[in-house]
Amino acid sequence: MITPNRTPWQPDEWQKELRNAFRQPDLLLSYLGIPADGRNFDAHPDFPLLVPQPFAARMRHGDPADPLLQQVLPSLQEREQLPGFVQDPLGEDDAAQGFQRAPSLIQKYQGRILMITTPGCAVNCRYCFRRHFPYQDHKPRAHAQALDLIRSDTNISEVILSGGDPLLLGDQALADLMNQINEIEHVQRIRIHSRLPIVLPQRVTPGLLDTLRSSRCPVALVVHCNHPQELDTQTERAFACLRDAGAHLLNQSVLLAGINDEPSVLGELSQSLFEQGVLPYYLHMPDAVSGTAHFYLSEQRAIELYEQVRAMLSGYLLPRLVREIPGKTSKTPLPTERLPLVEVG
Repeated sequence: MITPNRTPWQPDEWQKELRNAFRQPDLLLSYLGIPADGRNFDAHPDFPLLVPQPFAARMRHGDPADPLLQQVLPSLQEREQLPGFVQDPLGEDDAAQGFQRAPSLIQKYQGRILMITTPGCAVNCRYCFRRHFPYQDHKPRAHAQALDLIRSDTNISEVILSGGDPLLLGDQALADLMNQINEIEHVQRIRIHSRLPIVLPQRVTPGLLDTLRSSRCPVALVVHCNHPQELDTQTERAFACLRDAGAHLLNQSVLLAGINDEPSVLGELSQSLFEQGVLPYYLHMPDAVSGTAHFYLSEQRAIELYEQVRAMLSGYLLPRLVREIPGKTSKTPLPTERLPLVEVG
């Protein structure tokens, strides 16, 4: 395993990479040596393409079926309108659900509250369940009201930083936010959900590591990796540094048709994550988001895959197969053959 390095990347390197990210499908395809014939991508998608070069570098040259490319390349299939696929399948922006406690604050589960910290990500995943989220209504950079509400509610023991991606905040902005959360005595844990350590490992800067290291609250950093090809020596270096700073590293994946819906791929993913110091945590059923039906697979197929993967792995390498159901008090596991239907946190 790689030994952590105090200064793995320069503080501004990740921002330079983000500025130079691919934003045009034809330029990404040209970089990969794939003909852009107009049939294999949507040149004018409603949800724009955004891919950092370090992530694109892990794609297979000349392969239009590459599993990393298929996660980010706008497809004409996204224009299909199918019954049951809606813009807000989890009801996060539905006032009737009662999830919104304040602008930028969503609470679905007891004791935990989610803060929308930024409106964007470092990569635009085509299956994203918040691709239609009205970030403009949630004032994601104005945290004062959200922090006041957290201070006033002593039942909140865990604050989840989400987005968008919270690691898109600069080092100082993230440090300021974390410090304010750490000052709230009844908050016991901070959880950060981020794809940046995967798609842009350069985000692991000395400033970020200092913030994690100085946190009063234990920090769980939940990364998002769907395929073993997403992991390389750069992600391994980033994870080593994050662990050295005291972060507890977990992974959540989304089960995606045509991307990772093979037992061998899921098995290799769990083993590769563990080798890099990350514990497999959740394997999510995809949400029924409009424009993402081509990634969707049935619960029956998911359960069959899960049972095959279960036979391949030690128990601690097996993520929980779950789906999110609006109104439930937690994520809900699928009723697999040997896994009783119980709710988990």
